[in-house]
Amino acid sequence: MKFGLLGPLHAQIAERAVQLNGPRQAKMLAALLIDANRIVSMERLVAVMWDSAAPATAVRQVQDAVSGLRRNLVACGAPRSLISTRRGGYEMHLAPAQLDLLEFEHERQLAGRSAAPLDTAVALRRALSCWHGNALVDVSSRVLEIDAARLNERRAATHKECLAVELDLGRHREIIDELTDLLREHPYDEDVAQHLMVALYRCGRQGEALQVYERLRRTLADELGVDPTPALQALHQRILTGDPALTAPDPAPARASAPAPNSAAAHRPSDTSSERPDTVAAGLTMTLPVRQLPLDVPDFVGRSAALAEIAGLLDGEAPNRAPVVVVVGGPGVGKSCLVTHAARLARGSFPDGQLYLNLAATSDEPRDPGLMLAEALRALSIAGSAIPNALSERAALYRSLLVDRRMLVVLDDAGHADQVLPLLPGADGCAVLITSRTLLTQLPGARHIDLDVLSPAEARELFTGIVGRQRVEREPDEADAILDCCGNLPLAIRIASGKLTGRPAWSLRVLRERIEDESRRLAELRIGDLSVRASVELSLRLLPADAVRALSLLGLLGAYTLPGWVVGPLLDRSDGEQVLDTLVDASLVRLTATDALGEPRYRLHDLIRTCAVEIAAPLATADKRDAIVRVLSVWLDLVRRGTDRLPGGLLAAAHGSAPRRALPDAVVERLMADAFGWFDTERDNLLGAVKLAVDWGLDELAWELTAGTATYYDHRCLYQDWQHGHRLALDAARAAGNAPGTSVLLRGLGQLHIYQDEFDRATRALESSIELCRDTGDKRGEALSVAMLSTVSRVQGRDDEALERVEQALAIAVGEGDRHIEAQLSCSMGVMRLMQGELDEAESWFTGALRLAEALHDEHRVAVVLRRFSRLHDRRGDPGAALRCLRQALATFEELADERCTGYALLEVGRVYAGQNDRDRAGRALERAAGLFHRHGDLQDEATCWQLIGDLDAAAGVHDSASQHRERAGMLWQAIGEMNQTGDPARPSSP
Repeated sequence: MKFGLLGPLHAQIAERAVQLNGPRQAKMLAALLIDANRIVSMERLVAVMWDSAAPATAVRQVQDAVSGLRRNLVACGAPRSLISTRRGGYEMHLAPAQLDLLEFEHERQLAGRSAAPLDTAVALRRALSCWHGNALVDVSSRVLEIDAARLNERRAATHKECLAVELDLGRHREIIDELTDLLREHPYDEDVAQHLMVALYRCGRQGEALQVYERLRRTLADELGVDPTPALQALHQRILTGDPALTAPDPAPARASAPAPNSAAAHRPSDTSSERPDTVAAGLTMTLPVRQLPLDVPDFVGRSAALAEIAGLLDGEAPNRAPVVVVVGGPGVGKSCLVTHAARLARGSFPDGQLYLNLAATSDEPRDPGLMLAEALRALSIAGSAIPNALSERAALYRSLLVDRRMLVVLDDAGHADQVLPLLPGADGCAVLITSRTLLTQLPGARHIDLDVLSPAEARELFTGIVGRQRVEREPDEADAILDCCGNLPLAIRIASGKLTGRPAWSLRVLRERIEDESRRLAELRIGDLSVRASVELSLRLLPADAVRALSLLGLLGAYTLPGWVVGPLLDRSDGEQVLDTLVDASLVRLTATDALGEPRYRLHDLIRTCAVEIAAPLATADKRDAIVRVLSVWLDLVRRGTDRLPGGLLAAAHGSAPRRALPDAVVERLMADAFGWFDTERDNLLGAVKLAVDWGLDELAWELTAGTATYYDHRCLYQDWQHGHRLALDAARAAGNAPGTSVLLRGLGQLHIYQDEFDRATRALESSIELCRDTGDKRGEALSVAMLSTVSRVQGRDDEALERVEQALAIAVGEGDRHIEAQLSCSMGVMRLMQGELDEAESWFTGALRLAEALHDEHRVAVVLRRFSRLHDRRGDPGAALRCLRQALATFEELADERCTGYALLEVGRVYAGQNDRDRAGRALERAAGLFHRHGDLQDEATCWQLIGDLDAAAGVHDSASQHRERAGMLWQAIGEMNQTGDPARPSSP
C-alpha cells in the first residue's frame, strides 16, 4: 500500500492503482494525506471541498465523500481501519513507508541527526527522490494549493541544503546543472546564486560565475530596487581577484568538524583556509537579531499545562513538534499574556530573533496582511522601494528571508486564516505562535490550544498578588465571593484587583457588594480602558447577526450546561447547531465536555451570559417569550418520550394543553436510546426548564414539565428535586388558577409525603387533589389520589377505611378502562385481604394483578406483585416459594436501579429468613435494606428493619445489640410521630 502527494496524487494498493471516484474523493484523500496520523477537522475538510461559501449540507456531503473514499480503498484491499472516524473529524493511519510525504520528512530528520556530511547528503538525496513534480499538481482546491506551496518551498529548501552540503564535499562539477535549474526557479535566491558562482569558479569557469552575479544584480535592481547582500558582493570580489581560499576542497567522505546541515555554515561556500579570518569577516555582515516581544506580565500565574504543551510543540527535537500553534480562547481569558510569557521562555531556541505582529482582528480596523508583511520586512532590514507592492511578492520575499533563520513569529489577535496565511514562514527552523478568539482550522499543520479561565487556586493567586496578601487574609470569604463573581476570568480579576488597589480604604466587602448584583456587574467591572463588556463586544462585532441573536437568547436560558439542540428552537431554524458552531469558534460559547450519551455540552461563561442578557434586553418581549416557549416545548416532548420508555409508573399525568415540539426522529432516537441516562444527564436542566417556565408565566408548561419528571424522580428516589420542582410549578399553577395542573402537582406531592412518612401533609395534599379532580372531571386522577390516600389509611392502622378507599379507586379505574391502575389496585386489594387473613381471597387478587401486569408488559409492576405475593407464600408456610418470588423481583429492581423497591424486597427477604431463624442471612438483608431506606429518608421502613434485627438479636441472646437496635427503631418511630402530630408508631409503608 503506497500513497503519494509529492507530485500528482496517487494511491496504490496491492500493486494496483486505485481509481478515485471524482474530484471530491481526491480532495478528501489529499486532505487526509497531508495531515496523515493526525485528526483532520470537519471544518478543514469543508474548506478543502469548497473554495467559496459552503452549502448548508456541507457536513453531510463531506461525510458521504469520506465514506465513499473509505469504501473504495477497502474494496481495493486496504484495511477498514485505514481511515477512522474521530470526534470532530477523521484520521488516516499510515506508516512512513506508505506515504511519500512521511518518507520525505523521515529522511530529512535522518539528515538533521547525521554528524557526517556524506551521510547528510545521502539522506537528503533520498528525501528528494520522494518527489515526482510539484505537490498535488492535479488537485484543485484553494486550501490545498496553500499546503502544496508550503511543501514545494520545503522541497526547494531541502534541495538547496543538499547542494550546499555536496558543494562542501567537493562535488561542484556534479551539481552545476541542478544549481542552474534551481536559480531559474528562484531568481531572487542569493544563496543559490552564491553556490552556483563557487561551483563554476571551482570548475575553471570564472567568467560564467561573474555572469551569474551580474544577472542577479540587474534582476534585484530592476525588480526589487535593492543590491546584492554584502556577503554576495564580497564573493564577487573574491572571484575577481582569484582568491585561493575558494579553491575546491579535497573530496572526502566526511569531516569530523563538518557543520550540521541546518547551521549557517552548511548554506554558504566552504572556506578551508584557516589563515584568512579577516577575509571571511570582510565577506559577512551580521545583522542584529530582531527582538520584538512585548514586555512579560510581571504577575503571570499558573497555566503550567498550557506552557508545557507550547514548549513541547516548539521543541525542534520533539517528535510532535508543530510549526504553528494557535492559542484560542474567549475574551479576557489571558491569551496574549500566555503567548508572550511562552515566547519569552522559548527565546533561546530561536537565536535569530522574535517577530511580534498585532493583527488587531477585534479592533475597528483589523490589520491588512499586506501591511503586516511590510512591517515584518522592515524589521528584517528591507525598506523603501525594496518592499514589493503585491501581497504574493511580499510573502515570497518574507519566506525567502526566513528560510535559513531560526525565528519565532508571534501573531497576536488574529481573526481568520486569510489574515494569517501570508505571514507563515516556510522555513523548518521557524515557528509561529498565534492568539485568536476564533478557531483557525484552515491553517495547515496548526495545533490549537483551547484556553479556559484560571483554576480557583490560580485565580486566588493572581488576585492576592495584585491586592496584597494582608487584605485578602483579613477577608478571605469576601475574596472568594469576588472571584466567584469574576468567574475566574483573568481580565475581570485584574479589573476588580485594580479597583481595590486604587482604593486602599475600601474593604473587600465594598467591592463584593457592588459586583454581586448581576445587573450591575458589567458596569462595575471597568477601570480605565479595561472593561469586560467592551472585550465581549469586540468579539460580537465579528459575528453574523444570527449568531449574535443566538447568543442573546442563550443568555436567557440561565447558567446551565446545555445540549446543542437548544439553539435550533431558540432561533426557529433547523440549522441551529451551525450557528452554535460559529459561537464556539468565536470562543463565546464553550464546548465543555461530551456527556454519557456521547452528546457535546455547551456553556456560557457567567460574565458572557450577563452580556448576552443585556444584548437581549432591546428585543421584543413577545419574540423572547416565543423563543423560550419553543425550547421548553422541545424539553416537554423529550420528557414525555423519555417517561414512556421508563418502567411503568402511575405518576405521569395525562397531557395538558402545553405545546410540544419534536426534534428530528433520528436525534430523538439517539437521545432516548438510554432513557434513564438521558434523564440523569439533563437532571439540572429539567429543573431549570421548570424555573424558566415559571419565570415567564408559562404555568401550563411548568406543571406539565414537572409532572413529566415525577416518574423518573420516583425510580431514582430524587426527593429533593421532586419537591423543589413541584413546589415551583404548584405556586405558578395556583396563581394562574390552573385547576388541572394544581391537582396533578398536589397528587405528586402527596405521594412524595408518603415516601417521607409525612402522612398528615400527604392527606391534606391528596384530599385537595381529589376535590380538584372532581371539579374538572379527571376520573383517572381521582382514582390515583384515592388510592394514595388508602396507603395513608393502611399505614396509620385504619384498615376498613383503607379497604374502602382501594375499592372506590378500583371501581373508578375499571370504569375508565385504565388497566395500569387496575393492576396496581388489584395488588393493593390482595394486600388488604392478606392483612385480614383471607389468604385465598388474597391469592385471587394477586393472581389477577400479576396476569394484568404481564399482559401490559410492565416488568416493574410484575416485580411489585411478586414481592407482595411472597408474603402470602410465607404465611402459608412455603418460604422457598416466597424467596423465589423475591429473587425474581430483586433482579428486576436492581436492573432498573430502583433503590426504594430494592429496599422493600430486601426487607421481605429479611422477614422470610427471620421466620426460619436464619439470623445471619436475615441480618445481611435487613441491614442492606435499612441503608437504602436511610439514604432516601424512609424513616418508617428503616425503623422496621432495625426492630426486626433487634428481635433476632434478642432471640439469639445478644441482648446488648438487641437493645441498641430496638432503641434506634424507637427513635425513628418517635420522629415519625412528631412529624405527624401523633405519638403512635405507624405501620411500615410496605407491609
